Amino acid sequence: RITLAVAGFTRDQLEVTLEDNQLIVRGRQTDDKTRQFLHRGIAARQFQRAFLLAEGMEVLGADLSNGLLSIDLARPEPERIVR
Repeated sequence: RITLAVAGFTRDQLEVTLEDNQLIVRGRQTDDKTRQFLHRGIAARQFQRAFLLAEGMEVLGADLSNGLLSIDLARPEPERIVR
């Protein structure tokens, strides 16, 4: 399982993709020009994180709950060949 703290992002602002053996998590927020901020913290930035997965790893699913993005992974056991 991979868990990322993504407080301030909603489901539609997060993108999780799997390209070859690389898991890419992107967070994009649009700037609201009508609002004025005194301080904008880490949640106001765009980000991209990439994770290199081992051969055969499978992504089971992703869940966003209480500002934490959890991505479940599984490594299937290889079939044993008896000679």
